[in-house]
Amino acid sequence: MRGVFMGEETVLRPVRGMKIVALVASAGLAFAAAACAKPTEETPGTGTSAAAKFSACMVTDTGGIDDHSFNASSWAGLQAAKAANPAIDPSYTASTAMADYDPNLANSVTKGCKYIQAVGGLMGDATKKAATANPTVQFSIVDADNLGLANVYPIQFQTQQAAYLAGYLAAGYSKSGKVGTYGGMKIPPVTIFMDGFADGVAAYNKAKGKNVQVLGWDKAKQDGLFNSGNDAFVSQDQGKQKSDALAAQGADVIFPVAGGSGLGSAANAGNKFVVIWVDADGFDTTKYGNVMLTTVVKNSTDGVKEAATKAAGTPGTLLTGGFMGTLANNGVSLAPYHDFDSKIDPALKAEVETLKQDIISGKIVVESPAQPK
Repeated sequence: MRGVFMGEETVLRPVRGMKIVALVASAGLAFAAAACAKPTEETPGTGTSAAAKFSACMVTDTGGIDDHSFNASSWAGLQAAKAANPAIDPSYTASTAMADYDPNLANSVTKGCKYIQAVGGLMGDATKKAATANPTVQFSIVDADNLGLANVYPIQFQTQQAAYLAGYLAAGYSKSGKVGTYGGMKIPPVTIFMDGFADGVAAYNKAKGKNVQVLGWDKAKQDGLFNSGNDAFVSQDQGKQKSDALAAQGADVIFPVAGGSGLGSAANAGNKFVVIWVDADGFDTTKYGNVMLTTVVKNSTDGVKEAATKAAGTPGTLLTGGFMGTLANNGVSLAPYHDFDSKIDPALKAEVETLKQDIISGKIVVESPAQPK
């Protein structure tokens, strides 16, 4: 069985196909300004003896632990690290507003966490502040560089590579000649998906002599369709509105890079359009697998697992380097087609696989202004 998080309710259904846990943010990049910090939620530790335990603490962004995106997959990474090394004692603190980042990170230091995982590029300033004040504590951050600090381990992704494959697939699958995308917020971890997607559609048009249009994003102008407000990555109503607008213009494949907001699109898909999900395989992590053409996966799980296990293996010694997810190391990927496998032209599937290998070999270089350096 597999558990599917849908708000407070957990839906169980049999696992089909390959499960890829990755999450977020893109899409899962839910960030909201607030005037003051709100209460946070914290999980207990695992009960490892105090003498042996290596406390690994995660601070979520505002999307929460069950965002179907990179918060959930990052937490899965800490749990996987625990499975690999029982001395690791994982816990998380949930942020409900951006104002929670500073106190949540500071509290993680105060309670003695030896490894502190920040989730999301917009936690960069708060992470830099906490790491600067505590230079011997190991911090790590998803979707940001090391912030110029020796004690911050970066976990980053070349998401544009996998999104390129999704764009080519979408263009080849579309019957209307129009595909659409929208984002939760205009920030690099979101627009990197949209850039790769647009480039993949352009590659299909060039190869086939077609003119499939991308609605919702103009890569040249770096501008497009985005949600707004504090619930930009949460509001399913906004997601439904955006996808309805794109479908009204003729889009029959829609790519929401908007965390939980994208569920509003998935709930309204089917006869009107199909969905390409982001971060974690939507076939496995949502109840809308029957409308998911595929998912652009960002493997936060492996990145966090690798960092936490390395830190636990050399306690007291700061990590060097970082994790960079690519198609070559499965840090980013295109999920299986699941229910759509028989509906996609075999020739198109073969072309997508060839493109993947060409990107891995360097024959094709996919670039975005938002990509990590």
